[in-house]
Amino acid sequence: MNTSVNAPGAARPGAALCTALFFTVLLFFGPVFSARALPLEELLGGGEYAAALERGETVTEVQLSRPVPKIAPDHAFFRELTETLFARVRPSMMIENLRLYRKPEGAGGAWTEAERAALYNGITAISSLAGLEYYSSSRKTMRIFYETSSVIDGPDTARPAADPVFDTPPEHLVLYARQKDLTCGDNIYRYECFAPDSAIIMVQENITPMNISIITAIARGNLRSVVAVFDAGAYLLLYTAAIARASSFPGLGNRVSASFTTRVEAIAGWFSGQADRVFSR
Repeated sequence: MNTSVNAPGAARPGAALCTALFFTVLLFFGPVFSARALPLEELLGGGEYAAALERGETVTEVQLSRPVPKIAPDHAFFRELTETLFARVRPSMMIENLRLYRKPEGAGGAWTEAERAALYNGITAISSLAGLEYYSSSRKTMRIFYETSSVIDGPDTARPAADPVFDTPPEHLVLYARQKDLTCGDNIYRYECFAPDSAIIMVQENITPMNISIITAIARGNLRSVVAVFDAGAYLLLYTAAIARASSFPGLGNRVSASFTTRVEAIAGWFSGQADRVFSR
């Protein structure tokens, strides 16, 4: 489905002791995982898209002028994060894709801590992007997205490292990766990962310019690719997006947007494969 349809008073006696005791208890027991699934209607702000998604359709929005998020899930942390990304990038285009992943029978409640950790590890498995294919709208055929993809130890040394694996997802994580894109070349990216309530979010930022032939299509730091998954009970709600400020050469914007539209769809398919591995265990 394609649609074109933001002087203090003295402390109370014992307050310092209570505060110290609170942090002692918090440090002793560590973070507590609390599973909570969010209704689709709550995430989507109504039932317009929910019915279409439950029929197996996808919703896509492509904007090439003064974009604003149109189909982003309504989640407080994600909304604030998106506002921050827009302020930093000041994008000229945005591609959004929304779809549902149906959990298997017997897994219809909120995700377990083990499922959440496995999904997080699946999203941060940067090496699994190597060999991913997407449909090239210019060549009218399937094409390799990333020829190579690897976590690296940092943007300067760029030594390959293993994909991270966590028993408990950290609330905030920064990774660097080197990925060879057959269209935009060999580039370094910064990945920022978040695990707020009922969601897992990964944001990719280009920290080297992305070139098409001899033209710099997207300058350093002018791209954010987003993968966000929300626990919706019987489903996972998957939102993928590309937010970019592209160069303004004649015709380049349409070419870049067409390329990123199919790539956003490819990333959504990649995540579905990662989820299959989690729920087939």
